[in-house]
Amino acid sequence: MRYPLRNILTITAFLFMLSAGSAWADLNDDIAKLQHRWAEVNYQLHEKTQLSGFEMLASEAKKTVAAYPGSAEPLIWSGIIKSTYAGAKGGLGALSLAKSSKADLEKALSIDPEALDGSAYTSLGTLYFNVPGWPIGFGSDKKAEELLLKALAINPEGIDTNYFFGDYLLHEKRYQEARTYLLKAKSAGPRPNRPLADAGRQKEITEALTLVDKKLGH
Repeated sequence: MRYPLRNILTITAFLFMLSAGSAWADLNDDIAKLQHRWAEVNYQLHEKTQLSGFEMLASEAKKTVAAYPGSAEPLIWSGIIKSTYAGAKGGLGALSLAKSSKADLEKALSIDPEALDGSAYTSLGTLYFNVPGWPIGFGSDKKAEELLLKALAINPEGIDTNYFFGDYLLHEKRYQEARTYLLKAKSAGPRPNRPLADAGRQKEITEALTLVDKKLGH
């Protein structure tokens, strides 16, 4: 039986869409696994067990990046995992992790700046804020603020975008501004399928607000 060319093209296009849809579903599932495990390691583990947890998670993120070349989302989560691993590790030994995180996040931005609601801007801004400046590292408060504001422009109501900018303002001693953004973060709606991350972040927001109110004399 011979099929008209038009029918063959239609079937081919349909099969391609099915394949693309399946790949996207797989990517979403793999990202969700990284998100969930990150929340467990970041908020439920401590000291040596946390460090080993981050090390294993960074390895999983590397595999996910390799499985989806050209996708921004795995690179973002690889960057997030490395940056929080660096924060848990501390000291100069964490600088190589921070630099690797920076490379992942910059690559993600070159692919899709708005992926995951601009999370690459948020995470990269936080890196610039926390890493020492020259000549030790690449840190820059000015660059941090620029990136965090770009994240807010993409996701103005997000819990993370408002928390991290509020935390930045707190450490810059801009207490009244910090309080505004932290309160906005506190009132952000829950994220589907991320209750553990939300609970951990809300605890951090409460701690930051307590410090801000103390500084303001409230």
